[in-house]
Amino acid sequence: MIPDLRPGAHVHFVAVCGVGTGSLAGLLRQQGYRVTGSDENVYPPMSTFLAEIGIDILPGFSEAHLGEGPDLVVIGNAVSRGNPEAEAVLRRGIPYVSLPQALGRFLIDGKHSVVVAGTHGKTTTTSLMSWVLVAAGLDPSFFIGGIPVNFGSGFRSGGGAWVVMEGDEYDSAFFDKGPKFLHYQPERVILTSLEFDHADIYRDLEHVKDAFRRLVEIIAPGGGLLVCDEAVHARDLLDGATCPVLSYGVGESADWRAMDVRAAGGRMTFTPCYNGAAEGAVEVPLIGRHNARNALAVYATAREIGLSPSVVRSAMASFRGVRRRQETVGEAAGVLIIDDFAHHPTAVADTIAAVREAWPGRRLWAVFEPRSQTSRRRVFLTEFTRALARADRVVLPDLYHPEKIPEEERLAPAELVHCINRHRGDRAACHLAGVDEIAAVVVRDAVEGDVVLVMSNGSFGDLPHKIVAGLGRRES
Repeated sequence: MIPDLRPGAHVHFVAVCGVGTGSLAGLLRQQGYRVTGSDENVYPPMSTFLAEIGIDILPGFSEAHLGEGPDLVVIGNAVSRGNPEAEAVLRRGIPYVSLPQALGRFLIDGKHSVVVAGTHGKTTTTSLMSWVLVAAGLDPSFFIGGIPVNFGSGFRSGGGAWVVMEGDEYDSAFFDKGPKFLHYQPERVILTSLEFDHADIYRDLEHVKDAFRRLVEIIAPGGGLLVCDEAVHARDLLDGATCPVLSYGVGESADWRAMDVRAAGGRMTFTPCYNGAAEGAVEVPLIGRHNARNALAVYATAREIGLSPSVVRSAMASFRGVRRRQETVGEAAGVLIIDDFAHHPTAVADTIAAVREAWPGRRLWAVFEPRSQTSRRRVFLTEFTRALARADRVVLPDLYHPEKIPEEERLAPAELVHCINRHRGDRAACHLAGVDEIAAVVVRDAVEGDVVLVMSNGSFGDLPHKIVAGLGRRES
């Protein structure tokens, strides 16, 4: 049970440099709590962010970091049993919580919660939903696993009645193996998609469905579930809903439908229609059919909670995107470099299709790092083959920390390259050892008009900026 704390109380974070834990640390600092944290992986941008807001990071993990005992300890989900700091917390009886539990207590309690869940599209959809509510003057809170450009931060503690949460299905902590989103007190849920992922914690698709089924079952009866009509596996969950359910998508069967979807110049327009009644064209600076669905979900939710069409249209037009989601890093020597977080084969395929549509006729490089727990396994070998084969050139690095994946389950980049080349009937794909070698090859071989799409859910050695810098030197 979380103690009844007031601003000024001491909250300590074990593994403070994670995207989620670092953001929550900043949020609590903003709310007036005394915040400390420790971590063994201290590097920018999170280390810089924490330093700028006055949170000192204690290096490594040690019982000494706990001093006489904080009022509460937040333990990140990257922390395992055996961690000396976490073990000391347990032994000494210091109150502790997981990150999602802390969010429920410090950010969500007493507010109307919109939870965006699904295998893909969560960060963009949550960011756009948050921006629409801010632009509408509702002063919402939010918590996002990325950085919306409009805000420059993935969290906000607003004074309004609404809170928007990115609902991750990953487990919460070593002492709380349930999915994070079960702590988010959902009144409204946007369900963008449902596929197999997180092979390190889920056995199969049915196991994933069970997690999402639990989310659907706890939606407040007076709230609502908005589910993507194309998310075929999500349909199996709907019988458990005790709230109204609506669908959205581009097909005729959806309750909310995006019609006349058009893309040009890095922006798209579509006409939202509810049960056949059009509400006027919407413009948003996103690309790809998948983002048309994401934007429609935000539009529909905003309308369901009472915002007018004109207010929603104005807000969506001024959205500036999310860092590392189809983010243009730079252009040099006539070559455009784009950075994206895609790591599931469906997301990789959607991103490649979106970039092709936005920059038609240009040769497309797909530089992909299999880095997530699932993408480093062979489980999606066929799907990654088909997705990456849609690019003109494909580059894969060595596997990230291969020793952490059982050998019999491990993806071999050379095998994936072979499968792509066999699928295409040419030698468009190659496997290169590391970031510097990849940057050198792209800088050497890219020609004016090319688009280089870099995809990874990690830092990937800052590869996009290295390519831009290298092309800049070539240009001069």
